[in-house]
Formats: sequence, C-alpha cells, structure tokens
Amino acid sequence: MSSAPDPRDELPEHLPALRAFAISLCGDVSTADDLVQDTIVKAWTNIEKFAVGTNMRAWLFTILRNTFFSIRRKRKREVADSDGVHAGRLCEKPAHDGRLAFNDFRRAFNQLSAEHREVLILAGASGFSYEDVAEMTGVAVGTVKSRVNRARARLCDLLGLAEGEDPISGADAATIAVVSASGVRAA
Repeated sequence: MSSAPDPRDELPEHLPALRAFAISLCGDVSTADDLVQDTIVKAWTNIEKFAVGTNMRAWLFTILRNTFFSIRRKRKREVADSDGVHAGRLCEKPAHDGRLAFNDFRRAFNQLSAEHREVLILAGASGFSYEDVAEMTGVAVGTVKSRVNRARARLCDLLGLAEGEDPISGADAATIAVVSASGVRAA
C-alpha cells in the first residue's frame, strides 16, 4: 500500500528560483527573502488547494507574484513618515498638567502595599467583582472590601485629596485621556 508523496516535500526544491524571481520583483534581497517566506507559508497552509500532478513551480510563482502586488497595493495607500511629522499632526499631546497629575498618581499608587495595588487593579481597573477578587486572591470577600476601602483612602491621602474626592474629577479631557490610556482607572 503506497501513499502519494506529500507535495510539501517538493517546496525546498523551488526556493532558489522563488528567491531569484522575488529579487527581480523587489530589487532588494531582504524584502525578497521576506516575500519568499510569505509565499512558502501561504503555500504550506493552503497545500490542499494545489492540484497534485500540476506544475508546483508555477503555482508557487503565482502565489509569490500575487503576494508581491498585494503588498504594493497596500503600500500605495500608506504614507511614508520616517521622521514622524505626519503622525505628530494626527494627535494632540495631553496638556502638561495632565502628565503631571498622572505622574503624581503613579508615584502615589506605587507607594501602596502590594495587597492594596493588587485589589485596586483587580476590583478597580480590571472591573472584577469583589467575589471574583476574593476567589483569585484566596481571601474572604470582606477582606477584599476592606482592602479596597483602605487602599482608596491611602491613595487619596497620598494625593492630598479630601475623603471621597475622585483623583481625576474636574480634570480636563487631556488628563482623563492620559489616565485612561494608561489602563488604570480611578479606583
């Protein structure tokens, strides 16, 4: 009982020809090597689409050519911005006060004990329920609630806030954006 040979075994035979074709298309050895790699990955993952008994090299060249032109079409829509000028115009950096407020918050947060940081991240920033946090940390729900309350009070104390005052209340949009972008929400 003989089984048909796996067409993937034939792929390495075509690498030199694929590379030469890719270099002729790209004009750059490094880009050509990337293109050949993409071609082999596509061929490998779509080998069931290859008709055994047909020309493997022609099939691979078609994949390489289509991949090359697809990449070129995508690049036509891209804007070269090596010095970051265009990207700098697309966003507005937060106001100086926002960065300072966030730095103060981060410094105060890092002064909290590990247990307090943990419960604020889990129950505050990550949005887990007290019950979930209790299960994750292996302590009672009441202990989690107590730690969150003490952690919030300590954080407010370190930030010089009145009891119950939100660390970002009254903040401008830039400050809120900085705190939101950090992945840390007010606890």
